[in-house]
Amino acid sequence: MDVIALEALPDGVPAEAEAMIEGSAQSLLLVRQGQQVRGWLNVCPHAGRRLDWAPGKFLLTRTGALVCAAHGATFELQDGQCLSGPCRGQCLQAVALQVRDGQVVLG
Repeated sequence: MDVIALEALPDGVPAEAEAMIEGSAQSLLLVRQGQQVRGWLNVCPHAGRRLDWAPGKFLLTRTGALVCAAHGATFELQDGQCLSGPCRGQCLQAVALQVRDGQVVLG
């Protein structure tokens, strides 16, 4: 299932897309690095709230860590590990993605 065109994702900037996962529409947090895309559910493990402060708008620290808009937890964007905040030591829930023919797809 296509999630988004690779060219629609700016390199190194967190973005949001929706995808059907197990029959349910889910908001995803995507980060492109060159031809690779990492993805997680757009949900903070602390309280189950969205990470973005407005749809598709994410806060970053000066060092590039993602900041949960609800409670300020910070996450490393290589593996989704929480670096500080109320869910320190937990991880964002990863979503398996591939890039095929210029499209980011589940799988």
